[in-house]
Amino acid sequence: MNQAADEKLRLDKWLWYARFFKSRTLSAEAVTGGKVRVNKQPVHKPSFGVKPGDVLTFAQQRRIRVIEVVALGNRRGPATEAQGLYRDLDPPQPDAQRAPDPTPRRTPGSGRPTKKERRAIDSIKP
Repeated sequence: MNQAADEKLRLDKWLWYARFFKSRTLSAEAVTGGKVRVNKQPVHKPSFGVKPGDVLTFAQQRRIRVIEVVALGNRRGPATEAQGLYRDLDPPQPDAQRAPDPTPRRTPGSGRPTKKERRAIDSIKP
């Protein structure tokens, strides 16, 4: 029997290791709140064991994340190390969803001078 294939890690700890949550407490609260699914099944216990190959679905900020567990990890390391623990199954998000800037930009030299331009003019005057 292969012991490496039977290894599991607590769900809250894995989410924290993979840097999806800032603290382990926040990841445990997300799990107990029913906001995390493992292989399409809702999970309510932070001690639920995840293993490589499991697919996690959860909300993060304003988007739904679909993540496949690739490795378990043994510490909360830097972001580059954390990205090696999972494979992102989300479709790419378009950047065009940002709202346009509500303040219109004016071309330099047109209209009244701005405060910065007035200060520059005043510093030149004798």
